[in-house]
Amino acid sequence: MRFDVLTLFPEFFSATVKTSIMGRALEAGLVEINAHNIRDWARDRHKTTDDATYGGGHGMVMKAEPVALALEAVKAEAKTAPRVILTTPQGAAFNDGVARELALFERVVIICGRYEGFDERIRTLVDMEISIGDFVLTGGEIPALAIMDAAIRFLPGVLGADGSAEEDSFSTGLLEYPQYTRPEEWRGMKVPAELLSGNHALISSWRRREAIRRTALKRPDLLEKAIMTDDERRMADEFKREGKNEKGD
Repeated sequence: MRFDVLTLFPEFFSATVKTSIMGRALEAGLVEINAHNIRDWARDRHKTTDDATYGGGHGMVMKAEPVALALEAVKAEAKTAPRVILTTPQGAAFNDGVARELALFERVVIICGRYEGFDERIRTLVDMEISIGDFVLTGGEIPALAIMDAAIRFLPGVLGADGSAEEDSFSTGLLEYPQYTRPEEWRGMKVPAELLSGNHALISSWRRREAIRRTALKRPDLLEKAIMTDDERRMADEFKREGKNEKGD
């Protein structure tokens, strides 16, 4: 899989993508990440990529022409049509499902914004717009990293253990169950007996129940779309009631 990132700050990615899971995926040849400087496609001698907005107002807006030329150059190298993404607060919410979808593409292009925003006509160049949350960042580089990191985890051979990505939070619409490691007791807190039983069915049942409990108490908004049986939904409702009683609501 190959990612091409169009940005005004390609150096932002030089060290970050070489660490942890992404770094191992790069070393193994499972993914390729290239950051392209949009300024290289600006046609004036000052390499201008932004200008004042029509109609007046604060801030500068990214020009359409350098972005379009950069995208066309990158797409010209591709053997298959890449998926082109624009990082923007107006985009669809990024989630586990979108990450899985992107992992199916051989090539993905991410356009990172800066300044006050994009010339509106840039939106006509992309396949999808993505937002990683309802907050404002300085630019699209951090969202681009988040998108790549999430998608790369679903590539075969990237994670050390088969199925690791399937057990992460949000994979079934629920938060992940609690996890423990040695020692069995630490500062008076013990590992749940179910996890020490060696009974795989019991462990699986405990993990499922605790994932539902954690989601009901911490992110009840996720339950509506979560994959659960009718009995599990009743269980979630009970956990929510218990949580409200503990808080005195």
